[in-house]
Amino acid sequence: MSAEIIDGKAFAADLRARVADYAATFAQAAGRKAGLAVVLVGEDPASKVYVASKGRATIECGMASFEHKLPADTAQEALIALIDQLNADPLVDGILVQLPLPGHLDEQAVVARIDPDKDVDGLTPISTGRLALGQPGLVPCTPLGSLMLLKDRLGSLSGLDAVVIGRSILVGKPMAQLLLAENCTVTIAHSRTRDLPAVVRRADIVVAAVGRPEMIKGSWLKPGCTVIDVGINRLPPEDGQTKGRLVGDVDFAEAVQVAAAVTPVPGGVGPMTIAVLLRNTVVAAHCNAGVALAAGAL
Repeated sequence: MSAEIIDGKAFAADLRARVADYAATFAQAAGRKAGLAVVLVGEDPASKVYVASKGRATIECGMASFEHKLPADTAQEALIALIDQLNADPLVDGILVQLPLPGHLDEQAVVARIDPDKDVDGLTPISTGRLALGQPGLVPCTPLGSLMLLKDRLGSLSGLDAVVIGRSILVGKPMAQLLLAENCTVTIAHSRTRDLPAVVRRADIVVAAVGRPEMIKGSWLKPGCTVIDVGINRLPPEDGQTKGRLVGDVDFAEAVQVAAAVTPVPGGVGPMTIAVLLRNTVVAAHCNAGVALAAGAL
């Protein structure tokens, strides 16, 4: 048996094309482009790359990109003042503060200051509460992208057993809430779970978001399950390599021999994150401007 490889890159490209279409119709209806503001504090190399890629993707989809780059020693009060300014700006529909922030800044307080109707990362307490209560709102990008891949592969998820490995506020917890809303029976597993392989082995759906390279082995998986590997880890370089290869949290070579379908790393969940960020921005723009968006359109 060899699993189907879930092509997140192709799905993300299709989603971005649909977002671009809705961004164009929004601009005609609202008389302005949907706008995404990204705030970067400091010079973290990875964060700079992420912010640049988000800006390019925003412009490619026909939306306005507003980048705010602040020095690493920016005071908490100054960052909060910028968030307040963006909250009040009618041209800004989405606000994303690139994490992690420098250590002297209070990430929770900064994120909580974002208007939940502009919270395209879905991380404010109000956005989190809306998700838990089943109310409309913006949802974290990586879990929502993972759910889209699952529904595209499986159709209805109702009644399926799902195990989410990892309990972070970025992926694990919102992923569990999204699966519950699809009527799955959901278990959140983590580092303290007893007999983790046995817990994973009963799942029809496995979402791995634990941050440990190739931790989930093929022997842990139920034959015919669907595996969403959120992890992205770089192994130490081998002889002759300048950089080690990227792997997920799942042992891919083993998983493809047991599962019915599995996302690769790279090329699986990763491309979905920015695509869903763009989706969230155009959805927020419609809501903020009072422009109707067809239910289930994106």
